[in-house]
Amino acid sequence: MLFEQGISRRSLLRQSIGSAAALPLIGQLSSRAFAATKGTVQFADIGVGDPGGDWSKYTAASGWGVNLVAFGNAPSAILNVLIAGGGQGTYDIINIVGGMQKPLVENSLIDEIDTSKMPNWAKDSFVQKYLTQGTPGFDFIGYDKKIYGVPTVIQGDSFAYLPEATGGELTSYGALFDPKFKGYVALEDNYTTAGQKTALYMKAAKLATIEDPHDMTPGEIKAVVDFLIEKKKEGQFRVIWNSFEQSVGLLVNKEVYVMDCWEPMVFVANSKGVKAVYAKPSEGYLLWAMAAYIVKNPNRTQEQTAAAYALLDFMLGGWYGAKITSLRGYMTNPQAVSYAKANTGEFSADEAAKVEAITKGVEAKLAQGGTWQNRWPKNVETYESEWARFKAA
Repeated sequence: MLFEQGISRRSLLRQSIGSAAALPLIGQLSSRAFAATKGTVQFADIGVGDPGGDWSKYTAASGWGVNLVAFGNAPSAILNVLIAGGGQGTYDIINIVGGMQKPLVENSLIDEIDTSKMPNWAKDSFVQKYLTQGTPGFDFIGYDKKIYGVPTVIQGDSFAYLPEATGGELTSYGALFDPKFKGYVALEDNYTTAGQKTALYMKAAKLATIEDPHDMTPGEIKAVVDFLIEKKKEGQFRVIWNSFEQSVGLLVNKEVYVMDCWEPMVFVANSKGVKAVYAKPSEGYLLWAMAAYIVKNPNRTQEQTAAAYALLDFMLGGWYGAKITSLRGYMTNPQAVSYAKANTGEFSADEAAKVEAITKGVEAKLAQGGTWQNRWPKNVETYESEWARFKAA
């Protein structure tokens, strides 16, 4: 990839400007501004960090509003938007899947986090348990022994299936490649999810020699893509999906029976009356964490920076955590369960039980393990070229 090769920031800028497709993300989707007396924090999010449009508790406590803007999650697109698309001067916070610290720090795009400015940081035992320095999870929030991302979500991903169509429970990623479901399988267009899950399966099934699905050698990622191309040519995959709405539609319309996807898509399908199940694969899970980064902007005022920190602290708190867990199915922070149980006027008994069950479920996934998602592997350029080969096949 560009940065791995030492190509300059100016070179990337030229290339990015030349690619209209790389720059469409700013301000395209919904944005909501709430009445505030002091100003507005510009908050870019990939679609799962919005607590139903309700930032009133943050606004009431801080006097600041939140302007939510949709933001892409693909690594190259993130860099392009911040460097060439004016995002560095636009956003105060970007809330994306973590693990992007290396390119963001090396290009002076984000600030180091001062955890002392967030009282809820010290209360978040999940950081110490799953994301502390020396663990694989640290790679989602830290770089060079420093903290750059505030973890807003922790999750373990697998795949979805329709039990009425598959004839029962599925417990292996092998279902994605089972000829029995030929033509009724969908994968995400993402080598850090679909590619890494495939590697996890191939390693467990001894279909290839893969030392570590987390960070594969060029030969290992080639073996994974060769396998995927073989299955693609056999007609195994109905589609390679690339948006939340598309994937939900595939499940709800029963166009696919087995799908590599995120758990919130199962929640949406179930809410629409379609019985979908998120699998518990024997090979383990694709583990990951969201990280909220403060975008480096020398022109930001001290008051605006303080408001950004206040928002990050709010996101580490009980109400926000419980709300996101109940809406998205993701584990957030340790205060979420106790807050939902204690505040019966805001969360019903069923909602509190749901928050607790989801939190325990994700903790069980983390205990089982699998592979931590790698957003910026050592051989990222090979990953990208091999994935392009798969898509073109």
